[in-house]
Amino acid sequence: MRLIASFIICSILFLKVDAQQASLLFFGDIMGHGGQINSALQPDGSYDYSSSLKYIEPTFRSADIVVGNLELTFAGPPYSGYPAFTSPDALASALKEAGVNTLITANNHSYDKGRRGMERTIDVLENNWFVRTGTFKDSIDFKANNPKIIDISGIRIALLNYTYGTNGIVVKSPNIVNHIVEKEMAEHIATAKSYNPDKIIVCIHWGDEYQLTPNARQKASADFLFNEGADIIVGSHPHVPQPMHLSYNEEGKEQLVAYSLGNFVSNQRKDYTDGGLILRIELIKEDGQTRIAKAEHQLSWVYTPIEGGKKNYYILPASVYSINGLPPQLAEAEVAMKSYLQKAREIMKLNTNIPELSEEWPLR
Repeated sequence: MRLIASFIICSILFLKVDAQQASLLFFGDIMGHGGQINSALQPDGSYDYSSSLKYIEPTFRSADIVVGNLELTFAGPPYSGYPAFTSPDALASALKEAGVNTLITANNHSYDKGRRGMERTIDVLENNWFVRTGTFKDSIDFKANNPKIIDISGIRIALLNYTYGTNGIVVKSPNIVNHIVEKEMAEHIATAKSYNPDKIIVCIHWGDEYQLTPNARQKASADFLFNEGADIIVGSHPHVPQPMHLSYNEEGKEQLVAYSLGNFVSNQRKDYTDGGLILRIELIKEDGQTRIAKAEHQLSWVYTPIEGGKKNYYILPASVYSINGLPPQLAEAEVAMKSYLQKAREIMKLNTNIPELSEEWPLR
């Protein structure tokens, strides 16, 4: 009996435990220009953004956590675009219904409508059950959501979010907007470490607008964050794509930085601003160690045809369509989409270990 019992115990000890896996998807700036608001307006006075997201939804459905940069407020009517953004709540509902579950809110437009606008934005996100971080009503909200701890099938993520500023608008107490202040970021990362996360992710609003390469301040901030313990850094603000790199430090630790994912959706149509990047990261945890199993990107592009007398906005999975072909109803978009792909791919040639997808990401 002892021999049998010993055999059973040894067998249990040497059984291979299935690896835990999680997929993360990050996309760029969600803008709310006046043209987008007008496009979403329905004949009955309501607003509907669902059509703009219908082609990109399968991409969102490919990941467990889908994170976007909300560069606008839900401050309520009257709605307005640049320079002080407030969009209809229907945009939040449409994003959630399309598969987005996480929004970061610290950027230069966080406080466009002051305290009321920022607090109402948080309320709208809470009512739609979004995971969120970056801006906070008060110290209680800050402690509850900074860092934001996310558990995906046993893989624990600590999410932090910062901005370089709020367009000169002073954030009034008790509100808090996370700024790029090294001492504070170091303290937050230290707090994140106390939760024993598998990965610490920092989403950061930085850089120079419309520049295709990161500036010295971005690189210095990335080095600082990595040295403090960040594992993944995802940037926004330039409104154009910038390169992304997956490398390893001297100790062999993974370090991934995406300097700018560009625009996810906007009314901007200048070169490089009419589309963006979507970064997908697959994590795997084996024997207590979590690593990046794969990191890929795809290019997205905003198609803006005139239909029914008004301009519409469709976010297209451009990389997927370049492989599988455009649906027949989008045939007229082919020339302009290919032009964007050609230009954006020149930037992506500077990437390190983060290729463009080779086949469509499968649905979860």
